[in-house]
Amino acid sequence: MKYLLLIHTPAPELAGELAPGEPTPDQFMAYEKAVTDAGVRLDSNALDLTNATTLHVRANGDRVITDGPYAETREIVGGYYLIDVPDLDAALDWAARCPGARHGTIEVRTIWGPGQA
Repeated sequence: MKYLLLIHTPAPELAGELAPGEPTPDQFMAYEKAVTDAGVRLDSNALDLTNATTLHVRANGDRVITDGPYAETREIVGGYYLIDVPDLDAALDWAARCPGARHGTIEVRTIWGPGQA
C-alpha cells in the first residue's frame, strides 16, 4: 500500500525559535539511503521553504491566489516521501525514523486508489 509522508517543519521566519537538535543534511541522506535500500521509496523531494503559493477557486470560478501556505501557519510542508509498504504500521515505523520527525511532525496519508473505501 502506498503512503505519503509529509514532513511538516517550522516556518522559516521562526528560525530563531527553533530548538537545538535540528536534523542535519547527513541525517536526511542516511534516511534516504535506508528507505531506498529497503526498497520502499517510490519518490521523495525537499520543498522550497521560502516560496509557496496557495490557490482557491471560488464557486463562481474566481481565483484567489495568496503567497505562502496560510498567513496563520507556523508550520509548512518541507518535503515528502512516497513509500510502498505492507500496512499503516510499517508506514508509521518509517515516519518515526525520518529525521524530520524529531524537529517537526510527519503526516502519514494513505494514497487512495480505485476500489478503496
